[in-house]
Amino acid sequence: EELIDAARRANILDFIESLPDGFDSAVGENGVKLSGGQKQRLAIARIFLKNPPILILDEATSALDTATELAIQQSLAELAEGRTTLVIAHRLSTVTDADRICVMEAGRIIEAGNHDELLAQKGAYARLYSLQFTNPSVQQTPVQQPPVQQTGA
Repeated sequence: EELIDAARRANILDFIESLPDGFDSAVGENGVKLSGGQKQRLAIARIFLKNPPILILDEATSALDTATELAIQQSLAELAEGRTTLVIAHRLSTVTDADRICVMEAGRIIEAGNHDELLAQKGAYARLYSLQFTNPSVQQTPVQQPPVQQTGA
C-alpha cells in the first residue's frame, strides 16, 4: 500500500502498472530503459517512501513536462511541510513559494529573500523571473541562468 501510494504521488503508478511485470519489472542497470522523466518520477517516489528529515532536491523536476511537474510539485510541497528543504533549480516556478530563496552567481549568494522581496529588489532574480515568464522558451535553456536555491523550515 505504501509503495502504491508513493508511486501515485510521484505520478508514476500508471507507467509502472503498464509494465509487463509491474513493480517487479527490470528497468536495466541505472534505469537505462527509462526516460529522464521516468527516472525522476521514480526517484521522487523513493523520497516519499523514505520520508527523510531533510529534503534536498537538485533539479528534481527538470526532465518533466509542465503538466506532470505541476502534479508532482503539489505532492513535494506536502512532503516538504515541517522539514528543512533545499531546492536547487533553474526554473523559478519551482521555488516561488519558498520561505527563502538564495540567488547564486559564480559560487556566491548575490541576493536572498522570499519571492516578493526578490522581485521588489529588481535585481538578478527579478530579471530571470521576467525572462522566464515573458519568454517561455527561456525555461528550456537553464544553462544560461545562475542557479537558485531554496531553504525552508
